[in-house]
Amino acid sequence: MLKLVIGNRAYSSWSMRGWLAVRQSGLEYEELVVPLYNEEWEKRREGDEFGPSRGKVPILWDGDTVVWDSLAIIEYCADRTDRGLFWPEDTAARGMARSMAAEMHSGFSNLRREMPMNIRRVFDGHVITDPVRAEIERMLTLWAQARARFAGTGDFLFGDWGAADMMFAPVVTRFLTYKTPMPNFAAAYMDAVLTHPHVADWIEKAQDEPWVIDEYETPAAA
Repeated sequence: MLKLVIGNRAYSSWSMRGWLAVRQSGLEYEELVVPLYNEEWEKRREGDEFGPSRGKVPILWDGDTVVWDSLAIIEYCADRTDRGLFWPEDTAARGMARSMAAEMHSGFSNLRREMPMNIRRVFDGHVITDPVRAEIERMLTLWAQARARFAGTGDFLFGDWGAADMMFAPVVTRFLTYKTPMPNFAAAYMDAVLTHPHVADWIEKAQDEPWVIDEYETPAAA
């Protein structure tokens, strides 16, 4: 059985992505939630479970095989089961989906910094800076292109729920947290993401977590 180690659901966007991948795979797994930055955090990071990732979450164990980093976990689960569960069959669609997932993985640094994830909160009056606005516009352009070219009658970026949607799902929760204005097509896509059973399950479980990280409980300073 797989073992997946994740951080707080309320705050850990990378954990959310890895968890969504494992849920999508349909494989049986054991889940361990490790509260980030609490008194035991540093001790846990030094343990064998975290060694390969140098203390970062998520980290997936499959027997002697260890995989860390959300995008790597997505690919591992795709290889382990059915790549069609994660990536479009069409070559052009698959190429775009992989590119979008990779860009989400490595980019949008201003948005990450100024709009940290907090699934349990909604902040009023958040000011979007120009660098973040530019990144949001870039993201919306990608969403619109994927939807127009490859979504067909489906609700998600490439029609069916897949890896690209998993990579963008934590950002969807951020837009909700910070009351970010969205065009109609993006609002409809966000609603589809938020009501997907796996995402809804993650959000529901986040509400019951007892841990609070103070620095994420107020809007980040621009």
